[in-house]
Amino acid sequence: MTHDDSVDLYQFDLPEELIAQVPVEPRDESRLLVVDRATGSLQHKQFRDLPEFLSPGDLLVVNETRVVRARLTGIRTNTGGRWEGLFLREESPGVWRIIGSTRGKLLPGETITLQSSALAGSADTVTLRLLSREEGGEWLAEPQSDTPTLDLLEGFGDIPLPPYMQRDSQASDIQRYQTTYAKTPGAVAAPTAGLHFTPELFEAIRAKGIDIAAVTLHVGLGTFRPVAVDRLSEHQMHAEWCELSEETVKKISEARQRGGRVIAVGTTTVRTLESVASLGELRPWSGMTSIFIRPPYDFKVVDQLITNFHLPKSTLLVLVSAFASRNQILSAYQAAIEEKYRFYSYGDAMLIQ
Repeated sequence: MTHDDSVDLYQFDLPEELIAQVPVEPRDESRLLVVDRATGSLQHKQFRDLPEFLSPGDLLVVNETRVVRARLTGIRTNTGGRWEGLFLREESPGVWRIIGSTRGKLLPGETITLQSSALAGSADTVTLRLLSREEGGEWLAEPQSDTPTLDLLEGFGDIPLPPYMQRDSQASDIQRYQTTYAKTPGAVAAPTAGLHFTPELFEAIRAKGIDIAAVTLHVGLGTFRPVAVDRLSEHQMHAEWCELSEETVKKISEARQRGGRVIAVGTTTVRTLESVASLGELRPWSGMTSIFIRPPYDFKVVDQLITNFHLPKSTLLVLVSAFASRNQILSAYQAAIEEKYRFYSYGDAMLIQ
């Protein structure tokens, strides 16, 4: 057991007014706290200044997952009670893994009539039949429809804003709670470090001789779950599906050969790259990962990290503390609080060099 194993060591106090409820516009006008791991120095910049800190030959790796409209509401057929839930993933064709809450006890075989999304404005209805209760309050359920899952979610789902955003999703969130390069649908939360990038910023990055590659990791509900045990070594990490392509493996190899650095955009990109590297070598791979990166950890691929500011006692805060050090990260967070940086999904970012 290491000294940093206690979850309480990752606690900090955050004024509620610093939790960003809406994003800044344009995207790259958010702030950027640059942390130098070697010297401990901090620089206060804007996100559009990022190219200043990158060098020709570097490789920027992004997560191109796309957020689906996963938040669901419905009416229990047998009681008329209200049900609220979240689509987690399609377990097999026509079978959903979901989580939900309602008054009273749900039973296998029960049905829920989903209400159409306020954003979609559809007058249609669809019934969801509960199949079996799973671990962690999750359920397997079967929509009584031949419509493809993504189309059903477009018609009946809302944007799954995090619980600390104390508001309903709006039409603007459809575009804004999504990276500009989102491609492969499957996430129930945005890879938030990527929300700051604009097409113009990518142009400036490429113009400096910096290459860009992509991975996919479908961010799951577990990203918001606090660590519920006293010791990190006792925490059971959630699993998420990820993919590393042959093209990205090749780009990483080429960057290494030319002396370039690998800069990961977001903790999800880190988890993907380090998950595959932990198998012995960097190679094309896809599957479920439950890697828990915590101090002390020897990073095998990632040289620099772009990330947002995370929740106290969260596995994401632990990951960035493994990349720098816990004291360095908490010190940077304190400076960010004093400078009134905006925290969490729609908040500002840091570059850890």
